[in-house]
This record gives sequence, structure tokens and C-alpha cells, in this order.
Amino acid sequence: MHYHIRVKGHLDSTWQDEFEGLHLEQKEGTTWLSGFLQDQAALYGILLKLRTLGLTLLSLESAALPRDEAEP
Repeated sequence: MHYHIRVKGHLDSTWQDEFEGLHLEQKEGTTWLSGFLQDQAALYGILLKLRTLGLTLLSLESAALPRDEAEP
């Protein structure tokens, strides 16, 4: 499953390895984490790391395919 997770604040790109290889992108005071996660256990692991870091979860979206590969 492909995920888009948005959190308040900026995470430096050096954190990318800590988040199962999700792509990190900073936008307007937030950080977007996006990419493929193998299962819900991997998603829960990511959410736990975000919580442990004290980050505020702003949104979570999932899709069978990445946005740019999805049919219009």
C-alpha cells in the first residue's frame, strides 16, 4: 500500500532511513512522508516513531497506487 503522511514541523532528510525508506519532503511548515509500506504493522511502526518524536500528525492517506500512477 502506498501512503502519504503529513506531520507538523520539518524533519531533516537524514531521518529518511528511520522511516522505512519513505521519501521526506518539507512543505510550508510541514513534512510529507510518502512511499510504499509492506503492511499495517510497518505503518503502525512509523506512527509510533512519529509519536515518540513528539510530532503532530496532520493527515494520513493511503492508496493502492501512488497518486502520479493512479488512473484519473
